[in-house]
Amino acid sequence: MATQDVTDRRVGLIGIGLVGTALAENLLAAGYEVIGFAPSPASREKLARLGGRAVESPVHVAAEAARIILSLPDAAVVEQVILGPGGLLGGSTHPLVILDTTTGEPEKSETLARLLAAQGIQILDAPISGSSQQIRQRQGVVLVGGDRATYEVCLDLLRTLAERFYYLGGPGAGSRAKLASNLILGLNRLVLAEGLVFAERLGLDLAAFLAMLKMTPAYSCAMDVKGQKMLHGDFAPHSKVSQHHKDLRIILEYADRAGQELPLAALHARLLEELMAVGEGDLDTSAVILALRRLRRGGLVE
Repeated sequence: MATQDVTDRRVGLIGIGLVGTALAENLLAAGYEVIGFAPSPASREKLARLGGRAVESPVHVAAEAARIILSLPDAAVVEQVILGPGGLLGGSTHPLVILDTTTGEPEKSETLARLLAAQGIQILDAPISGSSQQIRQRQGVVLVGGDRATYEVCLDLLRTLAERFYYLGGPGAGSRAKLASNLILGLNRLVLAEGLVFAERLGLDLAAFLAMLKMTPAYSCAMDVKGQKMLHGDFAPHSKVSQHHKDLRIILEYADRAGQELPLAALHARLLEELMAVGEGDLDTSAVILALRRLRRGGLVE
């Protein structure tokens, strides 16, 4: 670790989407000064309204914050933000610690960690399990991989972002855990949607059925997080169909490398692809119930 103090109250944030906004709100509420960047002027304006300070590029964030949090769509964007023109390494001042909350490929996390460590910069892969709403309420779970000493230096940030966080090992460990966790999380959501559609076909009152279901051994957290959204057709995004499809693509790729069949995950990916094909990729992941409602024996109904 570099000798510069990295425990001050100034934090950089790159990516001010659903999750990034929730992270910014928690940091600001805890008294941190947040210096942020997002490509969209509307996102930068949103950060300013929350009480943060928006700057014009990642290199400007790096000039002011020793610790920087990334909340980005995928690993390719992470690499661009760090290594590309105008990126975090593009100026004379570099960050000392990067917390990458992006869900991406573990091997890319490992490669990036090696590259940055050679320049005196530590990066933690620290994806967060949970929807943006859960993260806003500090109910997400941060899964951390990377240098143990760097993890300990960032405990103040982790405690601010979530009530629960776990150090899982070296670089890439957090990313690997997030993929496996997202596989299970997504299938819990899919099973809930299928069960609700079946109960609906049987003529049950869905509100009463869901309340009962939460008291049975079939319970999962998906019932609390997505149940009412499915019942009321509230598909305003807390986590997007397109983002979970991206996660499933990575999951299936890594399973294929390991020689492991994931038949349920493959079916889930196909259902999300069908949602995206009809323009529903930006809906909340609870919208998987729409794809299931459109299913009939023999395939989709047009």
